[in-house]
Amino acid sequence: METISIAIKNFNNKVKVMNQTNGRQLILSAEEARNLHSDIYNLLANFAELQSGAANDNVVQINLDGGGFK
Repeated sequence: METISIAIKNFNNKVKVMNQTNGRQLILSAEEARNLHSDIYNLLANFAELQSGAANDNVVQINLDGGGFK
């Protein structure tokens, strides 16, 4: 499992500070917004890939030969 990205940690810290100071506005620089957008997009793409792979993992195949009765 990958660790949380720096962009997401920075965003989380900004929101935490905003909440602690009763701020009403959160401002991101263009670079911060691009980095956050990229990380969120990658997370969603990974999630979608894991979801589609999980549907294929649920198949169980069992073969029975009946044994050798005499």
